[in-house]
Amino acid sequence: MSEGAPTEPTPADDLRTTEVDLGGLVNVLATHLYSTPLVALRELVQNAHDSHTRRLLEDPDGDHHPLIRVRADAARRTIAIEDTGAGLTEPEIHSYLATVGTGYTRMLRELTGNQELIGAFGLGFLSAFSVADEVTVTTTSHREPTLGHRYRSRGGEHYRVEPVPARPRPGTVVELALKAEHAHLADEHTLREVLGRYCVLLPIPVFVGEDEEPVNAVQVPWRQDVPGDRHAARMAFAAAFGRRFEPLTAFPVLSVPAEGAGEAATDAVGLLWVQDGGSYGSSDNRDLAVYLRGMLLAEDARDLLPGWAGFIGGVVESSRLTPTASREDLQRDEHYRALQRALTDAVVDGLYETARLRPAAWRRILTRHGQDLLGAALCDERLFTLLADDVPVPTSQGDLTAGGLRAAGGGAVHVALGSGGGFEEMLYRAMRVPIARGDRYAVLPFLRRYARLRGCRVVELGSEQGNRELFRDPERPLPPEEAAWLSGALADPGERLVPARFDPPGLPLVLVPDREAELKARIEDDRADARIPSAALRLARAFTARTDGEVRARLYLNLDCPAVRDLLTAYRAGHTGSATAAGLLRSLKVIMAAASAGSAEGDLGAALAGIGTAVSALTAAVPAGLPDVPDSPGALRDDA
Repeated sequence: MSEGAPTEPTPADDLRTTEVDLGGLVNVLATHLYSTPLVALRELVQNAHDSHTRRLLEDPDGDHHPLIRVRADAARRTIAIEDTGAGLTEPEIHSYLATVGTGYTRMLRELTGNQELIGAFGLGFLSAFSVADEVTVTTTSHREPTLGHRYRSRGGEHYRVEPVPARPRPGTVVELALKAEHAHLADEHTLREVLGRYCVLLPIPVFVGEDEEPVNAVQVPWRQDVPGDRHAARMAFAAAFGRRFEPLTAFPVLSVPAEGAGEAATDAVGLLWVQDGGSYGSSDNRDLAVYLRGMLLAEDARDLLPGWAGFIGGVVESSRLTPTASREDLQRDEHYRALQRALTDAVVDGLYETARLRPAAWRRILTRHGQDLLGAALCDERLFTLLADDVPVPTSQGDLTAGGLRAAGGGAVHVALGSGGGFEEMLYRAMRVPIARGDRYAVLPFLRRYARLRGCRVVELGSEQGNRELFRDPERPLPPEEAAWLSGALADPGERLVPARFDPPGLPLVLVPDREAELKARIEDDRADARIPSAALRLARAFTARTDGEVRARLYLNLDCPAVRDLLTAYRAGHTGSATAAGLLRSLKVIMAAASAGSAEGDLGAALAGIGTAVSALTAAVPAGLPDVPDSPGALRDDA
């Protein structure tokens, strides 16, 4: 056929049927579809639940006592899941139990609209072969209560069905002969722990072994009208369900009706709580479990919670969310996105409720999660309104509110852009006002927004504008010759000498790193490409393009300091000790700066040696015959 010639229609006789390697398909579905062998227990208990629901739909007036019982036999290495549900006829065994992808539950839900039925894909029974060498199903249908059937299969590819005596009552027993590597599942303590979490919201009681108390005998506060203190009931559920942290407060998740054509409603209900576990900025302790029609679907559905809510745990249940085929995750559809919005609103509303009704819990939340809440306030305007005057900000004098910072700063909020230490720490202490730690997560952008809200100034110490407010220009500039001499005597390469006036007058000089130059050096590092996302890296490099990075720090010389004035007087008079005194100040600068990050040990050693040299030079002219330095003040008085 030449290129471009029309394609002849394919005759119907040439159509072929796709061949299916059933053994390979069963192996993939049973062994690789699920992330953990524990899912097999969930799927089989879910099938037992659906069998009960089916029986109630088909025989609503029958004598039905629903229960599910799971037994383990460690010696035989078996687990048995028994229900008193609808059971199966022999044709149903062939049509549904032994046919991959065909589920009676799904069909029944579509016919009846019953949302209590859980199954969807006709794949759950295959999970049994992920943990078992052999699976045996003994069943009696409520439609044929005098007949019993037994299904037996090794590996799922081949099976046998044979008649057996009918069970005493309709229902089914699924027995798993566990593989050696899964023998640990045949332990009743393990089963109680696993099923207690998977089945906690199932309405049908689930028992382990011969227990008289079901593993799901838990009061669900959003399902029933709890007598007494409703908040106490919520806290009790959160404490029982939470795996890692104590709850500080708990609040409900309510279903949300659709309001517009583009909005999807969510039927999800449940409970959220603030966890006691400490969090800081980038730490993410979000912990959300999602139940679909009462059965655990996703144990770690943190992405449904807002990214800033790293301190939130919770449980929600829904009938509208769409599971993946493995039923271990959710499809990201309109119902998923509607639930995301609803959970964000629930967290915000819950925090407002706590602040208004439970002040003691609110204080604990602010203390424990202040850093996270600073970032949260920047992500949601409603939270900023709530937190603006309450959330603690880390400062040089401990945690203070933004209002406290403003009052102590005389109407201005002072923020240090660096991490403190050395000269900066000494200067901030001398200022006797609290300085916010702008190097901490979300502090600087939060205070900038707070300043706009309250109409106050933010003094950003370490920025060019902030330094201008702190270090005032001298009344008269120094002559160029004196400025050059001071620069050569006091400043190191990369430092720019800036004559200024500042408090306290007893502090002769302050070395302030250029924070923009520091940022430029960090992002120009070749390793930054691997550490920082490319979009953020481009923005940061655009920001730092305005600085050449040559000036790494500014050395502010305090012309109000008596020692500096005396040094200048000595230099102008040609005093030979002026160079020695300048060297002493330079050594003082290095020693004080050594407390800051990045100081070189060699510089510190040279500075210490410089002090010794200066002391030797200044004492070389002491006249001979003067008394030695006394051992004590009393000795000096006796000599006198």
